[in-house]
Amino acid sequence: MPDEEPLYDIIIPPGVPQKIILDISKKFEVTVVDRREKIKFANMEGDERDLLAFRGKLEIMQKVETYMRDQLTAFVTDK
Repeated sequence: MPDEEPLYDIIIPPGVPQKIILDISKKFEVTVVDRREKIKFANMEGDERDLLAFRGKLEIMQKVETYMRDQLTAFVTDK
């Protein structure tokens, strides 16, 4: 369907608390999906892992990215 707006993914970094993932999935119009990604750090170079991602429209994903960063910063600084 050519008139449909494309969807975008934001990878959820490993270690993000489940509480934040659930909060975002309820607060924004996104779907949580599985994404197979190559890992490019440490001794895992070239390995592939199944990661979670948020999927949605560009405007919403920009808000999700900012919100997730803010929530992670608050989570880390509150410890």
